[in-house]
Amino acid sequence: MNVARSTLNAWQPPAGFAPVASRLDGVTVYAPIPKAAPAPEQRTFKCPRCGATTAYDPGAASVVCASCGFGAPVQAAVVGLAAASDEFKVETLEREARGWGEERRELHCDACGADMSLAATDLNATCAFCGSNRVVAHAAAGDALRPRYLVPFKIEPDRCHALAREWLGRGWMHPSGLAAAAGSARFTGVYLPFWTFSARVNAQWRAQVGYERQERVYDHHSKEWRTETKIDWRWESGQATEDIRDRMEAGTTKVSPVLLRRLNSFDLGALTAYNPGFLAGWQAHGYDVPLAQAWDTARMFMREQAKQACRGRIASVHVRDLTVSADFDDESWRYVLLPVYLAPYRFEDKPFQLMVNGQTGEVVGQKPVEWLKVWLAVAALLAPGALLALIGLPLTVAAGFGLVLMGLGAALFLAGLMISGWIVWQAMQAGAA
Repeated sequence: MNVARSTLNAWQPPAGFAPVASRLDGVTVYAPIPKAAPAPEQRTFKCPRCGATTAYDPGAASVVCASCGFGAPVQAAVVGLAAASDEFKVETLEREARGWGEERRELHCDACGADMSLAATDLNATCAFCGSNRVVAHAAAGDALRPRYLVPFKIEPDRCHALAREWLGRGWMHPSGLAAAAGSARFTGVYLPFWTFSARVNAQWRAQVGYERQERVYDHHSKEWRTETKIDWRWESGQATEDIRDRMEAGTTKVSPVLLRRLNSFDLGALTAYNPGFLAGWQAHGYDVPLAQAWDTARMFMREQAKQACRGRIASVHVRDLTVSADFDDESWRYVLLPVYLAPYRFEDKPFQLMVNGQTGEVVGQKPVEWLKVWLAVAALLAPGALLALIGLPLTVAAGFGLVLMGLGAALFLAGLMISGWIVWQAMQAGAA
């Protein structure tokens, strides 16, 4: 509908029309106002008997009311690794459901920047990631992709302290009394976002491959013939195909990637169709690592896997100038939620992080190290070899029969050095995050 500017003041557009951009100078164009997209279906989990707030109970696998005991199972199919995946197409993203599918609030932590989703009636005011109470509540955004699958919590919250106490009590290199620090840990169950990727990688490789041969040569200095190993190099090429399924990439940067890699023991065979009931009474963290960024990371891993597969096709230990080109077919992805208990704890006024796999009960985290114990162990490992070498040295100089002791001492010292390096590396990893 076009209207000249000279008559604009005397004319009003019909109801439901609004001006839009015009390509004609001096002409105003009106078009129907677009209808707003319907908001996603929202659910609020209230007890049908008493009206109190309900929460998902991992032990009962049901939404349970703490006030009157009413319980209702969450209806969702367990699909496991047969869970459908999506292709990398614009139309696929456009038709994906958005939001959480239930009425929720979001907390933003001013300390670490994390955004947490929690039930609309939850009064929690502590960040599950860093333990800070500097949080601001606001309405949950509904424009992010909705997860299609999740692994429900299986480990009940009451078990977390016992699991943490047992884990903190392991290991000789840690301070005595560390297990008692589990009592100060405040565990929060959070569904963390993950992307899973699958693809078939077709790799083409080209390299110089060396093959050994033995050759007899005459040594003019010693006036003797000897055998030398020669390597003949030639260009070769080939291909390899790797079918990589369900490569997981974390969808959040708010949790230590080191700890998440250690916690990579989830059984995706328990993937269940997403139902907002599983989130009742629990926190959930939406993704802050977008799909494209996570796919780039996954492809780097897949390319490295393909490169290793190509290297395995070469029947020689001598390889140089290896180049690999990879093409990807049948790429697909899923957005899933996985259950984790997070708990910051303190030991001797220093903060540390604990994580419990909400499906298996596996515990990972940071442990303080008592470095005096580590260095005493290193000294004990190196001392025997060094002592034998010191005893053998004067005997060799004086009488010439200490070489055996020196050789044995050197061997013991080298073995102790290798074990010591492994112990120090383990100690450094214990506090890494």
